Amino acid sequence: MTSVIALARFRVAGYVASHRALQPLLALLALLAVLYATAVPTGQEIAATADSAAMLVPVLAWAARGLLDTEPDEQRAVALSALGTRERVSGLLAAFASLLVLAAIAEAALLGRLTTVPTTGVLLTGVWLHLLSAAAGLALGALTSRPILRSPAVSTMALIFGYLLMLMLSLTGARWLTVPVMGWMRDAHHGVLLANPPLLTAQSLLWPAIGLAAYVWLRRTRP
Repeated sequence: MTSVIALARFRVAGYVASHRALQPLLALLALLAVLYATAVPTGQEIAATADSAAMLVPVLAWAARGLLDTEPDEQRAVALSALGTRERVSGLLAAFASLLVLAAIAEAALLGRLTTVPTTGVLLTGVWLHLLSAAAGLALGALTSRPILRSPAVSTMALIFGYLLMLMLSLTGARWLTVPVMGWMRDAHHGVLLANPPLLTAQSLLWPAIGLAAYVWLRRTRP
């Protein structure tokens, strides 16, 4: 476990040093500037949280892909031969850690634009939804990273169309067929988001879990 954490820290440091981390950060700041151009009115705190978490997914996927792409293929191959499956775990751990930082920035920006002091329920809902968003972004970013899709153009298109497909399937109401990001926003604006949190969590984590399992499986032959 120590070696996994050490490699994850090394990857995060390399990601920051390469300045690739600035690209999704700037995209996030631009998104937040649009979302919170005006203050969030009283009574719309949960709806604004859901909007933030849903719209954050492609930015988080971009960040995860960027971190997993930063490491040279030769260096990744050396780590893979030394650590085996743990190398893949360290990459995902490093990517998820970077996504948590971006999600925390988004949550802080949201809280700063509320017109009333947030309740404990609003705070917990924000953390919960942004964690679900980070899980979705991690899976989408991993499946479009260089070890899986060698072409940068194909990778970018797959990330964009993957998120659009997520939105389209969410609009159909087929919650089990995708991460129901549109369902988050629709339910929040109708005041029923918290009607059944365990069910919504299961629906939101199913496909990220399948996606991450597919990433680990595909990495067996794609170092």
